[in-house]
Amino acid sequence: MEILELIWKKILEKEAIEPVILDMSNTNVPTDYFIILTANSNTHMNSLRDTILDLLSEIGKQVIYYDKEDNHEWLIIDASDIVIHIFTKEAREFYDLEGLWIDAKKLKGE
Repeated sequence: MEILELIWKKILEKEAIEPVILDMSNTNVPTDYFIILTANSNTHMNSLRDTILDLLSEIGKQVIYYDKEDNHEWLIIDASDIVIHIFTKEAREFYDLEGLWIDAKKLKGE
């Protein structure tokens, strides 16, 4: 999926930590893909969020919801068939989405 490649390229340019893309189509989650990544600070987290939102806007991809405030441990961008999760290191370890959705096929990352 071309949009996944565009997002992947952008998050790598912005130095996202340990990004992964999970194919959620064979789970009971009502989305096709999770993109999970870690930020090294709140500033980095906001920068990643804003960069992804700008990209989605540029390509005409509708965003249903995103966390607008600062100082979160976990930010979500919901673009319907793609949900992007931006974590602090501690929150990513605590919520362990990769472990929770162990049956989801990993398309990119680790």
